[in-house]
Amino acid sequence: MKIVLAYSGGLDTSVLLSWIKETYGNAEMICFCANIGQEDELKGLEKKAKKTGASKIYIDDLQAEFASDFIYPMLRAGAIYEGQYFLGTSIARPLIAKRMVEIAKAEKADAIAHGATGKGNDQVRFELTAAALAPELQIIAPWRDERYRKDFPGRQAMIDCCAAKGIPVQASAKKPYSMDRNLLHISYEAGILEDPWYDSFDLKNRDYFTTLSVLPEDAPDKPEHVELEFVKGDCVAVNGKTMTPLKVMQTLNKIGGRHGVGRVDMVENRFVGMKSRGVYETPGGSILHYAHRQMESLTMDREVMHQRDGFIPKYAELVYNGFWYAPERLALQAYVEESQKNVSGTVRVKLYKGGLYVAGRKSKFSMYNPHIATMEEDPTKAYNQDDATGFIRLNGLRLRVNSTVNGAANLKVL
Repeated sequence: MKIVLAYSGGLDTSVLLSWIKETYGNAEMICFCANIGQEDELKGLEKKAKKTGASKIYIDDLQAEFASDFIYPMLRAGAIYEGQYFLGTSIARPLIAKRMVEIAKAEKADAIAHGATGKGNDQVRFELTAAALAPELQIIAPWRDERYRKDFPGRQAMIDCCAAKGIPVQASAKKPYSMDRNLLHISYEAGILEDPWYDSFDLKNRDYFTTLSVLPEDAPDKPEHVELEFVKGDCVAVNGKTMTPLKVMQTLNKIGGRHGVGRVDMVENRFVGMKSRGVYETPGGSILHYAHRQMESLTMDREVMHQRDGFIPKYAELVYNGFWYAPERLALQAYVEESQKNVSGTVRVKLYKGGLYVAGRKSKFSMYNPHIATMEEDPTKAYNQDDATGFIRLNGLRLRVNSTVNGAANLKVL
């Protein structure tokens, strides 16, 4: 049997590699690690994977694809899950799973395997992607296998297994939380964060939750301005310098990080039914999301914007729940692309102590006309204030009829 395993080289996947190989009759294990911006976590993976039992390992740099084909389309949709989460982990999983499927097909593998737990969202995201792209592949999910949970009831058992087999891992049973990092964000969950009263923003946590950004108190006392140029909803330049989506993300992560923007601590609703608490750092993504909205406010038609805004929660839910390749997400994306055709121009944003503030916006597609909106005399004569009388009267017709039929006295006046 030949199996492609999503591999990071950490404690969990090191144990998984060895366990799956033994459990499935000395299966041939092909490891895959996606470079999506986790940086130094990739060092020494090839040597470690082969020492642990892999016959081959793919380490693919998918950062450019991640930025252009996954992060940017999602940003054009304005997607945020439950009003706070920028979907950093969620949007990475369909890319990783897609590449796993491609490798499995190239290697003529029988199955793909992952180390997502049976309580989380990632198991769904990996497997729904596989269902959409390669339904013939078998899925191996050890955390949903009672045999695996019996062998490894806790983290210490996994650490002991690695020590016994000489598998090199940097892990401790006292690690206070788990982390997942990529180009868009870093997430923290479990451990000390399982108490929702625990303050992740406390200054004593400078060493815990400050991988991509500083705490607001540690940000510079002087604000910084950054200009973002958009073309059809995509940021194509920062401070006048043309950049690829990947370079935009890397640049804005540094700028936003030093000012402490994009820090979120939330309790969210997982797809499997439970609530979970997560802490997120999304410096570059938060700047892009905010600036993109400012550009839309200047250039988008009102009804198009309101209609698109109406399905933002659904779009975000589809990404969060793993339906990136579902037909309904693709249909919504088609609407998004149409809505973005004039979202072009420049936005200036001020960053200060964790905050984002608009400091200017301009576009040749601007639908804002100061001559029409002015409180002074309108030289264009495009708007006649007398017309508002009939406009209000027609809009009030049904209210007057309702009052006549049902009685004004029945209405509660606050």
